[in-house]
Amino acid sequence: MTHALMDQYKGLFVIDRSLDRLNKGIELLTYLNPLNSEKEKQKFYSSKYTEVPKFRYPKRNFNAFKIQQGLFLHNLEEIHDDHIRTLYQNIIYYYSNVLQCSDVIGEKKKFFYNSLRLYGAPKERDVQNAKFIIHVKDHHQEEQKIYSALDAVTYFENFVKSYDFQMNIKLSNSIAADAMVSNKLQTLFIKKNARFSENQLKTLANHEIGVHMVTTFNGINQPLKIFSNGFPKNVETQEGLAVFSEYMSGVLTLDRLKTLAYRVIAADSLTDGYDFADTFDLLHNQYKLNRDKAFIITLRVHRGGGFTKDFLYLTGLKKIYDYYKQHQDLSILLSGKVSLEFQSSIEHMMDVGLVHKPVHLTHSYNNNYNSNKTIDFILENLR
Repeated sequence: MTHALMDQYKGLFVIDRSLDRLNKGIELLTYLNPLNSEKEKQKFYSSKYTEVPKFRYPKRNFNAFKIQQGLFLHNLEEIHDDHIRTLYQNIIYYYSNVLQCSDVIGEKKKFFYNSLRLYGAPKERDVQNAKFIIHVKDHHQEEQKIYSALDAVTYFENFVKSYDFQMNIKLSNSIAADAMVSNKLQTLFIKKNARFSENQLKTLANHEIGVHMVTTFNGINQPLKIFSNGFPKNVETQEGLAVFSEYMSGVLTLDRLKTLAYRVIAADSLTDGYDFADTFDLLHNQYKLNRDKAFIITLRVHRGGGFTKDFLYLTGLKKIYDYYKQHQDLSILLSGKVSLEFQSSIEHMMDVGLVHKPVHLTHSYNNNYNSNKTIDFILENLR
């Protein structure tokens, strides 16, 4: 980037770096993974699914009031480009919402309403899409989970060799998913007691490394820190890209799509006022999901006090699938933790030289290896 461009956008860079300093260490998901999920699961099972789990969460190490003050002290008039100034206004409100959500984890009503502000709630159309997927007959035999967490570490270490970046891989006892990327730590965490099938390993590799790690490192390479810290509504786009990577690599199964659909059903039950036991009952007894699957989906949705994020995997996948079918450029959406909604802002910043083309590209996007006609039929017919 030239000195002339740095001078021209001096106010922008001052604000961008200030926001980055304020945002350091606030990564919602790292505070939202219960520390005692296994213990509470066993208690829940022993109570015949009646005793609502009492989850404990990591301590927050930030002063929410001071950071909140700092966010709104910025004079955005110093950003002379109207297009970019509007983006930063949206970003400040987004960071404020993430902060508020992080600060009230475990405080049921407060957290739930902040979650709604951040992610929204499933619409009737989303619920109907989920039910459509659930009712599609699946004749596929589920693969055996023969690989341990240590096997997974080896698999991911080999997978990442095809990408030009260094990442950490660590085992963890305190994540809700089988694997999770920390953007701040550039680390892939794997649940210590998890077991994996071969297809699951391929799915996680293409999802977590092929997209989430790719956008992490592309974001770090950008001159503006917002590409690393995240745009408003980036979760829907990022998860959509990640599941689409599963699709393109030929490992997206109907069972996996159904899991995403059950997450929509669970998030919808949350917004209807269901407690943990009610949502579990809906999934396990009414939809006949096995109890471990039902528990993890229920945990993901009810953690913190009510977390609606999980319905966005399916809405995001549909948006990215349609975007791809329209022959749009996916690489723009890999430039960092960005969102489809702000595509024109990214293109504008690329035009004026404030954004680099992404260094790392998702390998699975090179060729479409999906051969499952049922998956195509479903994605074409989601509303």
